[in-house]
Parts: sequence; structure tokens; C-alpha cells
Amino acid sequence: QAQMILDRNDLRRDWGPSALNAASQASISGSYKPPFGRGWQLNGIATMLSGFPFTPTIGANRSGDGDTRNPDRPSVNPAFTGPVVLGQAGQWFNPNAFILPAAGTYGNLGRGVYKGPGLVDLDLSLFKSTKVSEKASLQFRAEFFNVLNHANLGTPNATVFSNGAINASAGLITTLATAPRQIQFGLKLIF
Repeated sequence: QAQMILDRNDLRRDWGPSALNAASQASISGSYKPPFGRGWQLNGIATMLSGFPFTPTIGANRSGDGDTRNPDRPSVNPAFTGPVVLGQAGQWFNPNAFILPAAGTYGNLGRGVYKGPGLVDLDLSLFKSTKVSEKASLQFRAEFFNVLNHANLGTPNATVFSNGAINASAGLITTLATAPRQIQFGLKLIF
């Protein structure tokens, strides 16, 4: 999201969380050498992250301030009831929760007031090291990225309005934050 001031005459309008402010975050890693066999090692990294803040925007410079780098924000629809964030890939937020502000004015929606999708990822690897000489060993590696094949959704389309009407793709998520499950094998000569 834009990192500039919307209205330099009203700095409080931009008071909100940083675009990189994940409220909760955990990363756990571990390594295990089983007591059976020789040269085996199992490794894992688990990452959990709450969603990043996002701000719905207007697809035009409604305020008329001429700053096209910093998108204007809509106003909150006082007649709207129900949840704003729906949490679905097809519609992360409900665009009906917003209205266009009057031409020449800024909307009253704050910056970073909603949270995007969270992230859960588990990567595993299995190593088998075998000595091939006194000074060299060969390591077989099997690595599994996003082993649970969890669909970590990307950022929702934040543009609420297009040509003065609700944008049909407002709140739609069309990207993933991580790749689907990937498996790779490798050999590593250590000398």
C-alpha cells in the first residue's frame, strides 16, 4: 500500500499500522537425528503469520489533489451492516461497505484498518550422509516445501470503485503468497 501522506493538512488521517505490521508471527525450526540407522537427519521449519494490514482504495483521484501515486480512500457506508471482511478468495472484503466521497474531498476510511490473509507454511527435509572416503562424504537430500500444500492467499484487489461504480473484482484474490507443494532431490559432495 502507498507509503505517502494522503492529506498533508491532516496527518492524523494516515495514522495506522505499517504495511508490514503482522500482529502475530512465529517461526519454529528443528533438526532430529534418529537413533536408528546412520547418517540420517530430519529437519523442519514451520512459519505462521497473521495477515498484513491493507487499505481499500478508490480507482481515481476523487479528491482532486493531483497525487496519482497515492490512491484516495473511500468513505465508510453508514447504511452497511454485516461483516466487512468476508475472508474468501473470491471476495476477501465486501465492497458494499464503502461509498464514494463527494468530489473534491477525501474519504473517511482509515489507513490499514483491515487485515489480509494469514500464512501457514511447513517445510521439511530429509538428509542421508554417507562417507565415501576419509575426507569426503556424499549427502542425499530430499526437500519438501509447503509440504501440507496449504494455499496461502496473496493480497486482495484493494480497488473498490472503477469509473464511479463498484469494481467487479474488488476484494478478489488472484495470487498466492507461497508456491504450492514443491519437492526436490539432490546430491551434495562434501570434501
